[in-house]
Amino acid sequence: MSRAPGPLQRAAAGLALALACACTPVAPPVSGSVPPAPPPPRDPSAADELVAYLARLHGLDEAALAAEAARQRDFARTLPSEVNRLKLALALAAAPQSDEADIVTLVEPLVRESHGIDPDVQAMASFLQAMVLERRRLKESAATAGNRSREDRRAHDVQKQRADSLQERNAQLQQKLDALTNLEKSLSGRKGN
Repeated sequence: MSRAPGPLQRAAAGLALALACACTPVAPPVSGSVPPAPPPPRDPSAADELVAYLARLHGLDEAALAAEAARQRDFARTLPSEVNRLKLALALAAAPQSDEADIVTLVEPLVRESHGIDPDVQAMASFLQAMVLERRRLKESAATAGNRSREDRRAHDVQKQRADSLQERNAQLQQKLDALTNLEKSLSGRKGN
């Protein structure tokens, strides 16, 4: 005996039918119809420009990075903009001998300003600021560890010198003791005669 489907089974069947319809392929456009025109090319965004610039910096050696930083400094002075300022900060951050304070000075106003700055520029400036502050902290930590290591080495050298001095003094005292022992033996040998 078959039973009539309940409301739950009818809902499941309806859902299965809807899913099957949703998965059916769409008919290709009728020949003779004009395909939609591609969207017009957009101008590169600030993020696109900055990512392309970072890719360019990645392939430069130390001398080329220094030259690029100098070129960007002149360019940022001639055509001041947030993007140019950030490019200079990126060039300085990529150069190994750059000063973190210079980079922070460049990006801090971009991070602080709440309106009027492209959000992509602000996000990159914020990232760069965090990276540079972390790099500064690591350099300070390395310098502190280096100083501590030098102090430990000095203390070790002092201890070693003290131990060497005590060992030498011990050897001298042993020689004197041996000499006294030999003298006592020779004197006691004379008294016995």
